[in-house]
Amino acid sequence: MRKLENKELERKSVAEFKEAEKTPIVIILDDIRSLHNIGSVFRTADSFLIEKIFLCGITATPPNKEIHKTALGATETVDWEYSKNVCDAIKKVKDDSYKVFAVEQVENATFLQNFDVLKEDKYALVFGNEVYGVSETAIESCDGSIEIPQTGTKHSLNISVSAGIVIWEFFRKLNY
Repeated sequence: MRKLENKELERKSVAEFKEAEKTPIVIILDDIRSLHNIGSVFRTADSFLIEKIFLCGITATPPNKEIHKTALGATETVDWEYSKNVCDAIKKVKDDSYKVFAVEQVENATFLQNFDVLKEDKYALVFGNEVYGVSETAIESCDGSIEIPQTGTKHSLNISVSAGIVIWEFFRKLNY
């Protein structure tokens, strides 16, 4: 076994990424404080050909040196839009026929492994602030909530880790 070289990975150019068919998922970031978390979500979104990221509230926007540090150029490939109010972003994607789900621990949330991802639907996933999670007003605007099951003592994950887990699970269910 040997490690593959970069030239063997068949990476898309920026132009090829822009033209590629996207995974029918939009990410909505609700008041994310950490620039590194924002960059990491961009990088994950690039990896799975996500359609777009909405950056809401206090969430910083590119160009930004600290976001770039973890995004590694993904801010140039993944479409993004800023919305001062997370509920405005949710309304916008709902008006475009997306089903919107908060990734949060709430009553009656569906555990991620039990969530049925339907190939004919488009999805928007809302991820919240590092301390307070997804805002109550955003949760109320969503079609439902998805929870990542956790069995340790900490029952919380870093937002970039949560995004990676949920995006991968949706991508896997849509493509395999």
